[in-house]
Amino acid sequence: MKKLMILMALVMIKSKVFAQVIFGDGVGTPTDKTSVLVEFSNVGNRGLILPYVTDKTAITTPGSIIFDASTPTSAKAKYYNGTTWVDLSVQPANATSYLTIQPTARENANSKVVIGSNTSAADGILVLESTNKAMVLPITNSYQNIVNPAPGTMVLLTNGPLKTLAVYNGEQWSFWSY
Repeated sequence: MKKLMILMALVMIKSKVFAQVIFGDGVGTPTDKTSVLVEFSNVGNRGLILPYVTDKTAITTPGSIIFDASTPTSAKAKYYNGTTWVDLSVQPANATSYLTIQPTARENANSKVVIGSNTSAADGILVLESTNKAMVLPITNSYQNIVNPAPGTMVLLTNGPLKTLAVYNGEQWSFWSY
């Protein structure tokens, strides 16, 4: 817990000073960082793990992305578009065993980290506030390079000119190409 608090304090300090945060040991991927608010290291084959949510009824902020474990035996990664939850997993997975290793304590409903602004009206544990900057997902060449992915892992796969969002639901990967 102490390490988490120190990390969060450093993130907040760094975001105030540099207005950009890079997670990991590398320098990141984009060479032009003027439109980047948060990015992940380009070193290693790692993904971003979505928060496991067992009750999404209070989540009303458009753009929210979660690993929906409301029904643990048919869990899926989803995002909220402002009206409805959109499925990112295609197939459901049984996340019951993963939920047993999650802490049982609830977070403080008012706790959150805001990057890109001093405050935010958006409800979330990590809120990225910007009108002209984006988050860059962790990038890897192959989802198979990610060792033991956890349910809710998201990465951007690069294979030549094709870019693919890959989402792991605990049993299989789903792919969204553009």
